[in-house]
Amino acid sequence: MYINRVSHYLPEEVVGNEYFTELNNLSSEWITGRTGIHERRKAGEGENTSTMAIEAVKLLLETIPYSKNQIDLIVGATYTPYDTIVSLAHAVQHYVDIPDIPVVSVSSACSSLLNAVEIVEGYFAMGKASKALLVVSDHNTAYYNERDTVSGHLWGDGASAMVISKERQTESDMYIREVITGGAATSGKATEAVVLRPNDKGVIMPYGRDVFQYACTYMPKVSQQVLQRCGLTIDDIDYLIPHQANHRISLNVIGTLGIPEEKLLSNIQRLGNTGCAGCAIALSENFDRFKKGDRIVVTVFGGGYSFGAMLVEV
Repeated sequence: MYINRVSHYLPEEVVGNEYFTELNNLSSEWITGRTGIHERRKAGEGENTSTMAIEAVKLLLETIPYSKNQIDLIVGATYTPYDTIVSLAHAVQHYVDIPDIPVVSVSSACSSLLNAVEIVEGYFAMGKASKALLVVSDHNTAYYNERDTVSGHLWGDGASAMVISKERQTESDMYIREVITGGAATSGKATEAVVLRPNDKGVIMPYGRDVFQYACTYMPKVSQQVLQRCGLTIDDIDYLIPHQANHRISLNVIGTLGIPEEKLLSNIQRLGNTGCAGCAIALSENFDRFKKGDRIVVTVFGGGYSFGAMLVEV
């Protein structure tokens, strides 16, 4: 599989740490020290998970190397849907106006990007599609409790879109060499550590330390596994994009793997935790930075303790 193009959309409103200082008496220095976050984006009036995704798709369609009408699969990924019936993927299909093709949405917390990639892989393998539009979007601020002093300051909003083809389309395509996903819901406090239940006033994170520990275990582990499948080592990669949950987690992951910090690509400092969109946004932000021959590992971890890694080569 090949990523032909990737785009992203960020809302205009910037929310600095000072907002949470006034709201919850949390100092900016405390927030930054514990999370790495300085500011985050917040969707504006009239914006939602689906509209942000559509904005990312608009930008994407300006650059794709073939007609949009050749797209024969749409996959959406989010855990913060605007509508639980007209899913993210359906909203995008309505916008792009491509009828009668497979349309599916997936939710596996913050690791949903790679689960969506695997869905594309499955359709391609079965010969049911050859060009897919994949969209990830999370509207965290529609769901969070901003007065929660544990996690209210973590979240940001954003979306990303990419087209993936079964065959190479251009020399700038990014080859998806391998992808692995898994679930570790039998580990630790997996089913309690991060939850979002309709009647419980937003995202609740009662066991943050447990999340931290398992994220720092599974992201390095699955990154090693994806490289081993390809006969490569950590020294063979040029960049690592970890799930943008907490900068301390990212630093712990590269420390475990023995990767220098200059190979870490991170946007959480500016965007907060943008959920399953974070890694795709980072791919988009750095697309022009990558050069021929670069190898990038994307590794994710989410609530319910879902995890994964993907090796991409330029």
